Amino acid sequence: MTTEKKSTTNVSVKSFVTAIIVIFVLMILTYVLTLIVPSGAYPRVENEDGNLVIDTNGEFSYTDGGISFWKWIASPVLVLGASGNAALIAVIAFLLVIGGVFNALDRCGLMKYMLDKMVHRFGGVRYRLMALVMLFFMALGSLIGSFEECVPLVPLVIALAVNLGWDALTGLGMSLLAVGCGFAAGVCNPFTVGVAQQLAGLPMFSGAWMRMLAFVLIYCALLCFVRLHAKKVEKPISDVCAAADFASDRRMDRALVCFVSIVGAGIAFILCSGFIPALQDYTMIIVAVMFLIAGIASSLLTGMAGGTLARAFLNGVTGILPAVIMILMASSIKYTLEEASILDTILHGAVGLAQVIPKWTVILFIYLIVLVMNFFISSGSAKAFMLIPLIVPMAQIFGISTQLCIVAFAFGDGFSNVFYPTNPALLISLGVSDVSYGDWFKWSWRFQAVNLLLTSLILLFGLAVGY
Repeated sequence: MTTEKKSTTNVSVKSFVTAIIVIFVLMILTYVLTLIVPSGAYPRVENEDGNLVIDTNGEFSYTDGGISFWKWIASPVLVLGASGNAALIAVIAFLLVIGGVFNALDRCGLMKYMLDKMVHRFGGVRYRLMALVMLFFMALGSLIGSFEECVPLVPLVIALAVNLGWDALTGLGMSLLAVGCGFAAGVCNPFTVGVAQQLAGLPMFSGAWMRMLAFVLIYCALLCFVRLHAKKVEKPISDVCAAADFASDRRMDRALVCFVSIVGAGIAFILCSGFIPALQDYTMIIVAVMFLIAGIASSLLTGMAGGTLARAFLNGVTGILPAVIMILMASSIKYTLEEASILDTILHGAVGLAQVIPKWTVILFIYLIVLVMNFFISSGSAKAFMLIPLIVPMAQIFGISTQLCIVAFAFGDGFSNVFYPTNPALLISLGVSDVSYGDWFKWSWRFQAVNLLLTSLILLFGLAVGY
């Protein structure tokens, strides 16, 4: 029989259409913004590490700028040739590998076998397993700055959640939402806290007690949110999975050991990258390669023929291509703003506004600035080079410590990564989970609202105790 199964990572029509509409509206609004906001720039200087940062001794000036209509229309393609596009190309390649590997794992039966085995082992303590999985993902984000690198694990956790009697939203909460929250808490996140503290002249990862407190409080809030949802949608495991009839298969066990060992080595590499800065630029590439090797080797060990594997991989890649379109459109928003030279103008207006608000609200205003800029620039380190030279002096003028300013920066950079439709990791995860952006927004905004209040109170607490 040669009937092809649908790819487990196909982007659903509903998810694709919803995301495309949302992103296209944002593209239009961005173009309108370039017609309203004048172009401007802060002078840049090269720091000791060779990175360009804003010169706080220089003055903002208006410049010639703007972007033509036809260049805006072509921006989703032109962004591939823009400066610093290597990360975007890596994300797209990363996504295609995920699509191909997961479809191969599904076709050879290893995915179902792995999930049945986990449900058979942990089905009786599924809520305890939920808490551990969420803690694991939060720790990856907070301790070593993993975010996009965790995307290959998201479909696995979603499938696990469904087999445990929950739904795809529960799986997304256990994985994507958890890693995003951990990334924002930033206990030892090298890409946000580490870079920001270096730029601000602070010892790397100093002042960790406040970020550890935030980690614990955010974990508790997230666990309560996801658990309450899971309780509402839960079904008896016997209704969704035949794990009770699970029978061990020696060949499948060998393939599973192979897959887990190679993926485990990739996770170990990510852990090492948190302590070896030279590895941090290559984590996504290495994880993608390890995941590709794990998928091919384990599929072949199940007895899958090479030709069948190749066809399954190609079908998975084809099924995930719509997500590439979404990512290119989302990335074009930043490209449009940079080409029109209005990012610095927006930042200059925000700095000026800080001069007329009450002193105690300045730390919250800094939080807001980073939240707004994160919509346009998803990279934490890129935002650090852009914002830290401005928001740290602003905080010092109002008597706010640099450490607290770094916490506000980490909060503003991280949580919205799993909310804004301009973030590639969110688009990938929604694309492979058959959850539309509209459904994700309706489900997650409640947690985002509670978390915004909680993190604002943490910042005000830090201000009150002189952190």
